[in-house]
Amino acid sequence: MLKPPTPSQTELEMVTITSLVPSDHLLRKIDAALDFTFIRDRVAPLYCPDNGRPALDPVVLFKTLFIGYLFGIRSERQLMREVEVNVAYRWFLGLRLTDKVADASTLSQNRRRRFRDSTVYQDIFDEIVLQAVRAGLVDGMVLYTDSTHLKANANKNKYDLAMAAKSRADYLDALDQAIDADRAAHGKGPLKAKEREPEVKETKISRTDPDAGYMVRDGKPKGFFYLDHRTVDSRHAIITDSFVTPGNVHDSIPYLARLDRQRQRFDLDVRYVGLDAGYSTAGIAKGLEDRGIEGVIGYSRPTHRQGYLRKRDFKYDREVDVYRCPEGQELRYATTNREGYREYKSDPALCRTCPLLASCTSSANHTKVVTRHVWQDAKDHIHENRQTPWGKKVYARRKETVERSFADAKQLHGHRYARLRGLAKVTEQCLLAAAAQNIKKIATILARWRGTDGLGPNRKRFIHALNCLISELLAAFRLFHPAAI
Repeated sequence: MLKPPTPSQTELEMVTITSLVPSDHLLRKIDAALDFTFIRDRVAPLYCPDNGRPALDPVVLFKTLFIGYLFGIRSERQLMREVEVNVAYRWFLGLRLTDKVADASTLSQNRRRRFRDSTVYQDIFDEIVLQAVRAGLVDGMVLYTDSTHLKANANKNKYDLAMAAKSRADYLDALDQAIDADRAAHGKGPLKAKEREPEVKETKISRTDPDAGYMVRDGKPKGFFYLDHRTVDSRHAIITDSFVTPGNVHDSIPYLARLDRQRQRFDLDVRYVGLDAGYSTAGIAKGLEDRGIEGVIGYSRPTHRQGYLRKRDFKYDREVDVYRCPEGQELRYATTNREGYREYKSDPALCRTCPLLASCTSSANHTKVVTRHVWQDAKDHIHENRQTPWGKKVYARRKETVERSFADAKQLHGHRYARLRGLAKVTEQCLLAAAAQNIKKIATILARWRGTDGLGPNRKRFIHALNCLISELLAAFRLFHPAAI
């Protein structure tokens, strides 16, 4: 029998807010796994201790922001509406069912005023990584780095043309020393002292967001973008670094400085890194060698002029320091230029009568020049690593770590678009998104280890025993195969 519904919204019920939140809810796992009280001490200097109106608890403020990133709520106004009606959100923030929810402007004004020009977002991200380190979720042995683009909040058709300096690599001082040493080893005098001026080129500057960079990359959309350069640890794919640049900055430029920061900040003993072909530069190869880190970098196909011999057709003889062409002629060392390349030149008298001249060089004086970077040995070593069994295994893990991390960020955490304008505000977004992903992963893993993820008791015991066995096997395996992951 179909009966009419009985109104029940006005009934008085005795409940606790805790009883209304499911035991396996994500926010319960987060609350049990992470301690957010450090936020209050970190931001205390930004508040007045004895004057003004009572402020919203900063722990509640940042936990509210994390809810927005965890559940893909882009609008702060919508976020506060969700907090008002969602019991789990109220429980996580420590609010009662009848407590008034803060206004959305409270979040935005704290961002715009109190936390502007501070390092609070970076500090909070770092502390969450440190909690993961202390929980045994990060070992730092293998790190993977890549970048992804976020579309800037700017019209790609509204821009001005201006001359701007290109970004400067952080290893140029070491390169200058290597050039002088190489020239001295070949009996050449040092180059005339000249300060390296940043290369200046005409570029597009957005009228709405001047900090964004106009990105032009093969296979990527053109327009104004930001780049999130992210590093992920191989053990459980915990994000250990997030660094934002304009979209026209090459991936390799900030890499070594950010790698050093992670090693120092989190005391990581980094032994191996996995990178894609965009990081295949002699400067990075030498930087990894100097730090005692083995790198595995994707293959970058060299440029080639159609109809001419390839550089690999000229064989380098290390013992006598010469290149040999397919016809057997030796190309001898001539000089080391300011860009760090040795120049090996042929004998024009022999080249004039060579049957391969037309496919070898278009030089007016019939001289073939082959260049070799002063750090080419380090780059060759990186390429050899890629062909080893352990190198293939390390590189294959990229898609399961850093690439998966970006995929989750874009699909679940609003990482396709920059929510705000300006480099500082996009940095804030990327750090909060990365911190939210770490929070989610830390809580999920620890809940599984503790058996509080809603599984049955028998299955809990089985998974715990299996995790212990796998950890012991991996520890033993790494003693004999340190590159294994």
